[in-house]
Amino acid sequence: MSHLRTGAMDAGLRLQEILVKSAKLKLFGKSPAGFYLRLNKPIWEIIPSRLRNIYPVRAYGNLLHGLARVVSIRQQYFGTFFLRNRPALELLRSLADQKSEGSTLRVAVLACSIGAEVYSILWTLRSARPDLKIALCAVDISEEMLRFAQAGIYTSNTSERVGSPIFERLNTYEMGQLFDLEDQCARIKPWLREGITWQLGDAASPELIDTLGPQDIVVANNFLCHMDPPAAENCLRNLTKLVDVGGYLFVSGVDLDVRTRVARELGWRPVSELLEQIHDGDASVRAGWPWCSWGLEPLDRNKSDWRLRYASVFQIGEQQFSGTQELL
Repeated sequence: MSHLRTGAMDAGLRLQEILVKSAKLKLFGKSPAGFYLRLNKPIWEIIPSRLRNIYPVRAYGNLLHGLARVVSIRQQYFGTFFLRNRPALELLRSLADQKSEGSTLRVAVLACSIGAEVYSILWTLRSARPDLKIALCAVDISEEMLRFAQAGIYTSNTSERVGSPIFERLNTYEMGQLFDLEDQCARIKPWLREGITWQLGDAASPELIDTLGPQDIVVANNFLCHMDPPAAENCLRNLTKLVDVGGYLFVSGVDLDVRTRVARELGWRPVSELLEQIHDGDASVRAGWPWCSWGLEPLDRNKSDWRLRYASVFQIGEQQFSGTQELL
């Protein structure tokens, strides 16, 4: 059976290579692959969700996603949510708990967009460890987005501005903890706005390390997937330089082949704690598979490197935080 499975996988890979090459062809100015995807979408949607992880169905999904990655037009996107991935925030809290009382935790959030991720992280960390000094640097390539994030004022129109329902994942208690609610505005509470450095910058720039300095934790989520794979790989390698020895890189929302290759070559250590929960923790990117280039494939434990492939958090270099081994 293993030989049959291996043979089927090899055949599937060859077929996918052929289809991906064909996706680059044009017929009357249009890609036949785009038509193929549109034709197959209603077929995929009638397959019950419980069957989509069966090998033949999953292979079919991987084939479709391979095509989607080729034909999709990648562009900058500012969509975001507050408390977007709760398991990832829980892991951040766990890492902060390992810091000694009264110490400083250096955090950089790249591609911070309108600030939802920045304030979600600060609320998580400061609520759990009010004794820590959180030195957070928020970076974005857009001066407009950076000004918006720094102001920390959100309205119902904000969701339209970024193309995502930013408050969708918050309950009433969390809204009250994060915001002062005034008429039609939600204003970030003052204690969450303190101690943030807002920095205009490009995550792909080699000069970023000179600007920010080494960080204990670097958060680089949900923007590399909007780059072409070679550019995303170069950017990811550059981001590694920001992480201090023994520090942590949070990097979800990225082409998994790119992330796996870089992680293996640079010797990153995948953090196993909450690995599966973090992988499945953002419903929007999971729902985008296999039709969107940024869609996230289901976790497959049959892959020999599944822990490396599906980890979203990595430790870079030697151990720094006490108790780190418990996380791996």
